[in-house]
Amino acid sequence: MRRIVATLLLALPILLLGSCSRETTPEAPDEVEGNENVAVSTLDVDTHLKILYWQGPTTLNPYLSSGTKDIEAASIVLEPLAHHDVDANMVPILATEIPTKENGGLAEDRTSITWHLRQDIVWSDNTPLTATDVVFTWEYCTAEGGGCTAIDSFRYVERVVAIDDHTVRIEFVKPAPYPYGPFVGSVSPILQREQFKDCLGARAKECTDQNFYPIGTGPFRALEFKANDTVQYIANTLYRDEGKPFFQTVVIKGGGNATSAARTVLQTGEFDYAWNLQVEPEILESMRGAGKGEILTGFGSQVERIMVNQTNPDPKLNEEQRSVYMDGKNAHPFLSDINVRRALTLAIDRQILVDVLYGVSGRPTCNVIPLPEKYVSTNNDDCLTQDIEEANRILDEAGWVLGSDGVRAKDGIRLSLVYQTSTNSVRQSTQSLIKDWWQQIGVETELQNFDGGVFFSTDAANPFTLTRFYADVQMYTNSFEGNDPSNYVESWKCGNVPGPHNSWVGSNISRGCSEEVDALLDALSETFDATERVEIIKQLNDKVVQNVWEIPLIHRARVSARANSLKGFELNGWDSEIWSIADWYRE
Repeated sequence: MRRIVATLLLALPILLLGSCSRETTPEAPDEVEGNENVAVSTLDVDTHLKILYWQGPTTLNPYLSSGTKDIEAASIVLEPLAHHDVDANMVPILATEIPTKENGGLAEDRTSITWHLRQDIVWSDNTPLTATDVVFTWEYCTAEGGGCTAIDSFRYVERVVAIDDHTVRIEFVKPAPYPYGPFVGSVSPILQREQFKDCLGARAKECTDQNFYPIGTGPFRALEFKANDTVQYIANTLYRDEGKPFFQTVVIKGGGNATSAARTVLQTGEFDYAWNLQVEPEILESMRGAGKGEILTGFGSQVERIMVNQTNPDPKLNEEQRSVYMDGKNAHPFLSDINVRRALTLAIDRQILVDVLYGVSGRPTCNVIPLPEKYVSTNNDDCLTQDIEEANRILDEAGWVLGSDGVRAKDGIRLSLVYQTSTNSVRQSTQSLIKDWWQQIGVETELQNFDGGVFFSTDAANPFTLTRFYADVQMYTNSFEGNDPSNYVESWKCGNVPGPHNSWVGSNISRGCSEEVDALLDALSETFDATERVEIIKQLNDKVVQNVWEIPLIHRARVSARANSLKGFELNGWDSEIWSIADWYRE
């Protein structure tokens, strides 16, 4: 039975960290100083920062989650060699500078890149950061059976070598046109070897204490972690920048929804910052009228899109078959027809979605790569105009006959699909509008939505995640860090399809596979000319869109809210929103 009742789902016990079977939240490790039971209500309001991520974090180890909520919650504890700033430029964090050919950090033949670590950085347990930690982090992510979600960052790395305590060289299997994937951005920070040395491979998800309480170099340390609920942090007194962070304690609270999160900052003033406010524009504007906070927007690479399953999600199939690629032998019964997929995208009015549900925080898009501008293709702009008539013509011509029940069918197969997404008022409104448009072309649609903690989970035992994709189509936002999508496009390789063989952590969610796309990706990995690389990336975008493996809908701005008293930052659309939290202060 394909209908899943969302309310029943929320009652199911979900193993958020894979094989971890602990029924209670573990105590913070003994080495975490000041592990007192701090009552948030008694903390000094001037030095206590309250953040609402309405999808509560499930881990503070970003290597075990692709969820933004987890990656960002970890980013104030764990740091990479470099981050991306609000203009998508790389800025050194644990490194002294960004390696280039000019400064000798990037080899002339691009077969290696050498990073120099700052010598004034210690972990929060007062042990020094060394190149050994960087080497270990690569070993951790690439260990067999570890289920590392950042594996694409290391795909072409042959080895990582510690030259001395503060110098590390990354060697590639072949010359790397874009060598800045490993250890750049919030998705691939440095882990402390001493803490995680017994957590390699299949043991990674069993290391609950390490995953909930990582030792870091960032401005804060985790004090108390309650999965899907609350993370309390305390200032790292060993942080390198004297006088920072300005706040002494931070809480990231989960729960509720985007609308209630916005209200806590803009109307009630209970929180200082609220994340991911995918809320109808008129509701946000009404809240802003209370005068207690400001709405922040920042466009980056985020695109709300519909993934179109290229494999068969029939619940009658077993786990080794359901939504499993099976070398192309398990094609979807009707979405394998390009005519059906083309009709689905033509029937959508993206401008109405923007006007009704996004306002200034969204733009209609026909591309899955919406920025930087030089990568934006103009070859797919026909999707900007809804064309119900053409969609019906295509289906008629392809032999999909409209039945007396208003649903098209061919060879006994009805165009009846399940459309799933996470629970959010804007997403449910989007689903309703699209369901109506698809009905106008003879497609029957069943809508499902799941709590974000379920849908975005990376727990291999959870059957309701976006990587399992036990539906015909599903909708969410995806993006990439920084100003180069080279690592992002790697997700479309045939070999990156999720399945039981890789614990469902593959990045090719639609299961689309093409020798032509793989050939373009191989060419990209060997092309050094900047202009040629841009053209190949545009071609890859076009192949994915024109094959209709993904249906881009909205180029989304990040939308968050801050209290009027909170200062010291700009909304970053290219990295963790809170990576610069050491600079935040209250005025």
